[in-house]
Amino acid sequence: MVDHKKTNKKFTIKDLPKEERPRERLVNFGEKALSTQELLQIVLGKGVPGESVALTAKKLISTFGSLEKIAQASLEELQSIRGIGLAKAAQIKASLELGRRLYTKPPSYKSKDLNSPKKVFNLIRSKLTDHSKEYFYLIALNTRMYSVAEISIGILNKSLVHPREVFAEAIKSRAASIILVHNHPSGDPTPSKDDVLLTQKLVAAGKLLGIEVTDHVIVTKDNFFSFKAAKLI
Repeated sequence: MVDHKKTNKKFTIKDLPKEERPRERLVNFGEKALSTQELLQIVLGKGVPGESVALTAKKLISTFGSLEKIAQASLEELQSIRGIGLAKAAQIKASLELGRRLYTKPPSYKSKDLNSPKKVFNLIRSKLTDHSKEYFYLIALNTRMYSVAEISIGILNKSLVHPREVFAEAIKSRAASIILVHNHPSGDPTPSKDDVLLTQKLVAAGKLLGIEVTDHVIVTKDNFFSFKAAKLI
């Protein structure tokens, strides 16, 4: 006689031989031997009643398509996957952010060495993981060091980025000069009309305050545009 309770039983990690379970495979063969799904299973820990952690990890990958997209997903979006509550969504975000910080450590520059748009690009690229929104940054420079401040997130225009916010940060940082940086989610670093007008407005404000705007660098995932190099400043 067929035992229907057994044939209808949902598959779980415990049904695998011990040596085939992700955690045991990591211990025996190292983390590089595991698939992305297996690594996610370890991060997630356990499944929920009626659904194994293996299925949850598989759905996570199929829903978002890549680790980069999973990292960009909000806590709410992650929780749309059955088996992922707030605690597990937070675990996913934390683990992927740790990986990002390890492999995108900002280059170490002194203020006087931050003298080319390529170096600015490398510095800001390490901070930019979400390429779906526009971020506006201020790099405040003085004789010894620099600091980076996030000024705004959203669609860049003259009204969103106000000289008051930009130069308040510059004054707080005791900056002698500043570099403006923002990204283009489109992937094209060519400045828009609004970009040019905003830059002119901030350069003029800087002259009044005695804080030089030395460059405005527009960055994308793989490229950049420098107002200074293009002689627009």
